[in-house]
Amino acid sequence: MAFAEIDPTALMRLIGTADAPEIIDLRLPEDLNADATLIPTAQVVPYAAVTEHAAGWTERAVVLVCHRGRKISQGAAALLRLAGLRAEVLSGGMMAWREAGLPTVPMAAIPPQVNGATLWVTRHRPKVDRIACPWLIRRFVDPAARFLFVPPADVLAVAEKFGAVPFDIEGAFWSHRDPGCTFDTMLAEFGLSTPALDRLALVIRAADTDRHDLAPQAAGLLALSVGLSRAYRDDLAQLEAAMPIYDALYRWARDGFDEGHDWPAGRKG
Repeated sequence: MAFAEIDPTALMRLIGTADAPEIIDLRLPEDLNADATLIPTAQVVPYAAVTEHAAGWTERAVVLVCHRGRKISQGAAALLRLAGLRAEVLSGGMMAWREAGLPTVPMAAIPPQVNGATLWVTRHRPKVDRIACPWLIRRFVDPAARFLFVPPADVLAVAEKFGAVPFDIEGAFWSHRDPGCTFDTMLAEFGLSTPALDRLALVIRAADTDRHDLAPQAAGLLALSVGLSRAYRDDLAQLEAAMPIYDALYRWARDGFDEGHDWPAGRKG
């Protein structure tokens, strides 16, 4: 790889974690029209306007993506470094990402933004699905996504009045589809099926639908979910407290699902 580049596999391992970089898609309109999908969490920015957005990218590293990873992303990365940002280029661009068989999110599946971010609404007092889905959206679709928690009878009306997307409620597009839960629906619609997320989805489905026979980890997730709902009266505070738990579950599903633990051999209890 050339100077200040990151390969697709290394970038994919960062996506879904709290340390993921800002991913900026600089592809030309004709390239976007030919392949209307995005790397998970990527936002589309015209390459000529990249420095205008620099002030909003100071908290995390930035990865620039263009069609082939050449002049557009290299030039934009150099400009951002000149502005003091940590900027890298996706080696090989979107073509290399595609060739590696890594997941992409259909642009048509991402709801329109409201004041700079997607806006979602669901029933208040969340337990499993209504925490797992926001985690998935923020980690793999829109890191800036905002969530409204309202009484069940008001979800659809609030969605209509405020331009929010209803989820995990009967009659909504983003909801349960037998035998899956809303998390499963989002994995399918956002094109995010990977071994790790599929493994995590099974645990979430088992906990959310009271099918603990599907995954032994489901009982623990349900216990934590109920405990959080009792510990927090503020649903937004509960969501923020639960994000690290789902971060840990994702790392288990990706890297540690086959690891067990017992008292060290040779010691007496």
